[in-house]
Amino acid sequence: MRTLKVAMIGGGFMGKAHSLAYAGMPMFFWPAPAIPVRQTVVDINDALAKEAADRYGFANYSSDWRRVIEDPEIDIIDIVTPNNTHAEIAIAAAQAGKHIISEKPLARTTEEAKQMLEAVNKAGVKHMVAFNYRRTPAVTLAKKYIEEGAIGNILNFRGTYLQDWSADPNSPLSWRFRKDIAGSGTLGDIATHVIDFARYLVGEITEVMGTSNTWIKERPVQSGGADKLGAVKAAGDVQKQTVDVDDEISTLVRFENGAVGSIEATRNAWGRNNFLTFEIHGDKGSLSFNYERRDELQVCFSNDPDDRRGFRTIYTGPAHPNGGALWPIPALGIGYGETKIIEAHDFIASIVDDTEVSPNFYDGYRISVISDAILESAASGKWVRTGV
Repeated sequence: MRTLKVAMIGGGFMGKAHSLAYAGMPMFFWPAPAIPVRQTVVDINDALAKEAADRYGFANYSSDWRRVIEDPEIDIIDIVTPNNTHAEIAIAAAQAGKHIISEKPLARTTEEAKQMLEAVNKAGVKHMVAFNYRRTPAVTLAKKYIEEGAIGNILNFRGTYLQDWSADPNSPLSWRFRKDIAGSGTLGDIATHVIDFARYLVGEITEVMGTSNTWIKERPVQSGGADKLGAVKAAGDVQKQTVDVDDEISTLVRFENGAVGSIEATRNAWGRNNFLTFEIHGDKGSLSFNYERRDELQVCFSNDPDDRRGFRTIYTGPAHPNGGALWPIPALGIGYGETKIIEAHDFIASIVDDTEVSPNFYDGYRISVISDAILESAASGKWVRTGV
């Protein structure tokens, strides 16, 4: 069976998720389109890189990503680093003829995203941006119902992504709170997942009317480079620095097909852990999804009898998208890891079959354009078009 050798740039918690996906993909999708070989992992120094190699099952390690990209044995470059390095690594990888998967958001700015898209298009390599939540079977099932016309013409989309890991002002100032590294705050970090849902399920977003807030304006300086996502709290008397990105956004949206909707995202919602949701209303029915209950899709169809009409729960399983590759019993439990496994399968299949995969760098670029429009609207107080 064909093998594809992977070099993963970055050894943090997303590296763990991607490594699990490469190890597990052939176990779930058999026969696999190809076997991903965990060849080399890169981190900021040799000690951390060796630790990542030992932990995640990579044959080799390095602290020099440029040298690894030039390795003729490497087929795939997997970028799981902070946002400020995505463009440089991806452009170099494309020029070296490597297929590329990059964590989201694709880049800090639209200009960086555009340069990345141009580089992969020029090189003719396969490319993917890792909005893995759309690989949740219930979300793919919602897409299937929409394409079949089960809810008719879509009228409205409402999406949220609410978390509380940074609601405590003593959560350290990780790179996610720094514009020079992250590009934006809640918008790029989590709202982009909702934007991806909206484009995937409803269609292109043409216009936005947004607001943006930074509720916690300074945070303790973080010691060490590891991103703990709020799991570590600093003492109240430590040095603090200014937060220069948003920590909450909300926006109205208009779609190319005439639908309207709203998107809300915050990391300051006490009691919300990973509350990623959408509700879609069509003229023949509605769909509702909550990632915290990711085995479930809520459905209501207008042709249900009057005495039975209302939301009912479909538990995803073997009869649903990717169900045959996952678990044999509905509601047995889909986790974050399974979405990454499906993502890895689809990316590797696109390489083997020479097909286009989505979301790709074009989608990442469009999401960046929409994100910039939201911030422009928040500053101006006006509707802003997204260039479609």
